[in-house]
Amino acid sequence: MFSAVAAALALQAPVAQSQAQVAQQMSNNDQIEVVTVTAQKRREDPAKVAMSISAVTGKQLQEEHIRDITDLTRVVPNISFTAASGNGGAGPGTSNIEIRGVSSTAGAATVGVYLGDTPVTVGNVYTMGNIEPRFFDIDRVEVLRGPQATLYGASSMGGTIKFVPNEPDLKEREVTTYTEASNTKGGSASWSANVVGNFPLVPDELALRIGVQAQHTGGFIDQVDGNGSVLANNINKISDQELRVALKWRATRDVIVTPSLYFQRLDAKDISAFNLDRPNYQAQKQVREPSIDKLLAPSITVNWDLGGADLTSATSYFSRKFDRTQNGSAYNSYSLSTFLTSTEDGGKAPPELIDAIAGLPSAVYLQNRVRQVSQEFRLASRPYDPANAAVSPWTWLAGTYFSRQRTDIAENDPIFGLTDTFKSFGFDIDDPELLPDVRPGAFPNDDAFAGQFHYREKQASIFGEANYYFSPAVHATVGARYLKAKSTLAQRNGNYLAGAGNNSGASLSSHAFTPKYALTWEVDPANTVYTSVAKGFRLGGSNIFVPPTTCGPDLELNGLSEGPPNYEADSLWSYELGSKSRFLGNRLTVNADVFYVKWKNIQQGVYLPTCAYTYNANAGDATTRGVEFDIKAKPMAGLTLSASGGYVKAELSNDVGSQNGVVGAVAGARIQGVPKYNAAISARYNFALAGAQSAFVMGGVQWVGASKGSLNPQSTDHDRPGYHTADFSAGTSVDNYTVTVFVKNAFDNDTVIQHPQVASIVQGYRLMPRAIGVSLATKF
Repeated sequence: MFSAVAAALALQAPVAQSQAQVAQQMSNNDQIEVVTVTAQKRREDPAKVAMSISAVTGKQLQEEHIRDITDLTRVVPNISFTAASGNGGAGPGTSNIEIRGVSSTAGAATVGVYLGDTPVTVGNVYTMGNIEPRFFDIDRVEVLRGPQATLYGASSMGGTIKFVPNEPDLKEREVTTYTEASNTKGGSASWSANVVGNFPLVPDELALRIGVQAQHTGGFIDQVDGNGSVLANNINKISDQELRVALKWRATRDVIVTPSLYFQRLDAKDISAFNLDRPNYQAQKQVREPSIDKLLAPSITVNWDLGGADLTSATSYFSRKFDRTQNGSAYNSYSLSTFLTSTEDGGKAPPELIDAIAGLPSAVYLQNRVRQVSQEFRLASRPYDPANAAVSPWTWLAGTYFSRQRTDIAENDPIFGLTDTFKSFGFDIDDPELLPDVRPGAFPNDDAFAGQFHYREKQASIFGEANYYFSPAVHATVGARYLKAKSTLAQRNGNYLAGAGNNSGASLSSHAFTPKYALTWEVDPANTVYTSVAKGFRLGGSNIFVPPTTCGPDLELNGLSEGPPNYEADSLWSYELGSKSRFLGNRLTVNADVFYVKWKNIQQGVYLPTCAYTYNANAGDATTRGVEFDIKAKPMAGLTLSASGGYVKAELSNDVGSQNGVVGAVAGARIQGVPKYNAAISARYNFALAGAQSAFVMGGVQWVGASKGSLNPQSTDHDRPGYHTADFSAGTSVDNYTVTVFVKNAFDNDTVIQHPQVASIVQGYRLMPRAIGVSLATKF
């Protein structure tokens, strides 16, 4: 009996020991995690950096099932997204990102986007939006709020988003996998799978990191015909694949070389728009709107420890190939029908022919190509050492940057069956008594419009920052960047809807000096107060040709005889005051700031309603002001609470935009696409189970305030409602396995968050319906 008891105790001992180890591990992790950032291009504690920063770790992205930019905007203060001009929030790759209300769907981007050291920022060119890297093998995403022109250049006037990938580890071999499956209410299933391996090839000298991922996001929109009969189910599904390869080579004791490559392919079967006058998220359309967006981004970074300073060379290239189709039936076919001379007005076209032309299907085929090569050299001093402050109270960073970007766009707009429709009524398509100013060959292969647009942009800049430490607790920062750039546009367009056709070019040279000033006071090791003043800037550019034959009346209303060839740069000044504090032994952190931005000469799109063309112009000034906060707490072992949010008031400050033809651009009008506020709260509780098993439960709610989708008060998208979502999950870990069950949009909020009008059709965009799923993560 004694031996039986001893044996039972012996079996229970490892279990008790395992439980104790798990409990001890959780107890030791009772402080808020400090996520090191590279916002100032050196590794730093974000609490010591004089700017507002949110850093979301790769672990957090995975645990909270944050899959794309739209998810990120709901959990990070004062970041939002809106559709690029002419898209209405169509799909991946067509949205713009805004920070702190610095929002513009025209001209250059207002937020810089980086993939590691590779800038992948593209402008609002011809309905293209930001590149959206997937959250794959990511160490963290850094959101830097406020102008970052000193270190990141033009287009970082609202802020910068950095996707920081995991680096190869020279010591540890590791393989991780992640799989996920879920089902969308009223739609189809979604799934995701990836595997990442880290392999030291030569210990402490050479390592390889390689990973692949495949994902599928289910759809929930059905395509129907005019009678409501379903033609296709769940058309807005998306498939994507990613590949990342990186090497890390310690060539010498002082030199590390890191080449890497990232490839991404997004295949969207259609957009997420439905007709508001149809039930059950149905889209009545004649032409499907798929897209394929490919990104290739190789780079090589060299870090050289020179003893007293660090030299970094970052050489990068990216290529984007974005092919997409838009349903042009609502404007190409309809526009052409309005040019026909009706018999009721003394012309030759019978009303039946006009109606038949207006009802024909039409597509807009867009082939977008963007390529950029860039080179940055920077030299950085050693971090500040209080023990050596008498010798050197300075730290500094200086660098130079060059880039060449080319964007090529081809557009073709066929109206299917056009020639045959004319013939069925006994007419020739090139009859000038039917269509004014028509020429033979104006509709080759039923193509109503064809255009070729070739943009070129060159940049060169020098930049630097210096910090002077008056004492270990107080230091001042002065930085500046001087930039020179030249952009050109060569274009050729023709066919009937291009008017008389065009073959022209335009160019614009820009330069800017963007300073930054900051003062930082470390009141004590746990509390920092800072203030900063910084200038932001984005380049001007050239406009596509506006045909005066069809757009003349609209141009005359704006006081123009032809469309302007160029639009100028715009700029802003930002003023910020903030604090970053840690309390209770880093069990509570509170970051908060207030800001004021004065924005001049805003780049805005001028829409010409008669001919449906748009050109960019500089129209008016604006101010944005607001607050941000981020609070995290661990009040007891295993429990983590967080709350974050932001409020922004972004308004035009004069009527110049309205005077220049931008409808609704008057003083006091809210800038489009900017929610009044966003906020998020979450709670996570970790606890020990039997053996070496641990578990967690987690929940969060996100709120996004009301916004304006258009400056025009008569637009159907002028007033966008606020909305909220709620997500919950629970999981358990044992050894190297973690299983999680989750629900996103748990209460199935079906708010229509955008409702733009395309011709006579009012479209709707809503949150993705409730999705319930399960995931498995492994680590070996």
